[in-house]
Amino acid sequence: MSKVLINGISSGYVSVTDRGLHYGDGVFETIACVGNHPLFIRQHLDRMESGARKLKIPFPDRQLFLDDINCLLRGSSSNSIVKLILTRGYGKRGYRYETTQIPTRICILSAWPGYVAHWREHGITTRFCQTQVSTNHQLAGIKSLNRLDSVLASSELGQAFNEGFLSDIDGNVIEGTMSNIFIASNDALVTPDLTRCGVNGIMREQIIDIAHNNSIKVETRNISRDELLESSEIFISNSVIGACVVKQLEHQFYNTDNMTKTINKILDKRIEADAKAAA
Repeated sequence: MSKVLINGISSGYVSVTDRGLHYGDGVFETIACVGNHPLFIRQHLDRMESGARKLKIPFPDRQLFLDDINCLLRGSSSNSIVKLILTRGYGKRGYRYETTQIPTRICILSAWPGYVAHWREHGITTRFCQTQVSTNHQLAGIKSLNRLDSVLASSELGQAFNEGFLSDIDGNVIEGTMSNIFIASNDALVTPDLTRCGVNGIMREQIIDIAHNNSIKVETRNISRDELLESSEIFISNSVIGACVVKQLEHQFYNTDNMTKTINKILDKRIEADAKAAA
């Protein structure tokens, strides 16, 4: 199942002059959908608009995105994934852009990934990747179309690993190829500092908010590879899987998932409430 709208019109093609294709000049969001409801849509659009603003890409009326999503989800009763893409639009050759360019709006509906249930139930195997996260203060936190770090890191996983962890130039672990990272220790959570690089995930924000509302201490700071290996419980998060425990990192195995289960129980209630609020 895959349906595509480009600027609200059913199509599978963009112009070869689109700057998203040439330079990764744009932003995107990946949104989990329950039936015909996109979860945490306000938060996704907030982050997307913030990223577009930093890149100086005009952000369309939100209702256009909502109309695209509703069109693709109409009549849906199963879980699915919606990906929103906003590029700077079509342009002339060269890096400089014209302020009069009209952005390209893309909305893609895809089937729910089959691995999610298995990962949630059994946990995942992970490794450290040799590929580093690119460090650029101006781009930190932006979910831009340039995801080459994750592309290269994912190529290191092979068949043995579900996810890989990327570090910055100083050796601090920053994020997974498609996830954020948490350590659970002594009824507290530790997550990497993303000031210089990395993407602040929507689910990461939800988990931090859950922790604050349930008297769980949260530390945001640098994390070394050794600290991860020596931890008693690690989990990852993203908008599709929620929170998923790490069962193996390199040759280290972990048997504790108490915090992960606690977080997921509250997350599931939030998801249910979010869906009901939109009904």
